[in-house]
Amino acid sequence: MEHLTPKQRRDLKAKSHHLNPVVIIGDKGLTKAVLTESSKALDAHELIKVKINIDDRIDRKKITEEMCNELSATKINEIGKVCVIYREKPTDA
Repeated sequence: MEHLTPKQRRDLKAKSHHLNPVVIIGDKGLTKAVLTESSKALDAHELIKVKINIDDRIDRKKITEEMCNELSATKINEIGKVCVIYREKPTDA
């Protein structure tokens, strides 16, 4: 996970407002396929919205944390069933 300054976090949060969720997590939870697609989306865009269609707030929070850990990403924001995660694109050496 990256350590972002408050200004960086604020800027990313502002950029995320116009985004639509690119990943939707349903009843099956965080599957390998979801992680793969999320990783591809992060590689392409760096900043993505994820919709978690689970009613339990604690379960949504666990899924968000697990997703960020598995993808080496940083949670930027979480409102209701939507979270925003960020992972910097790898620089080509």
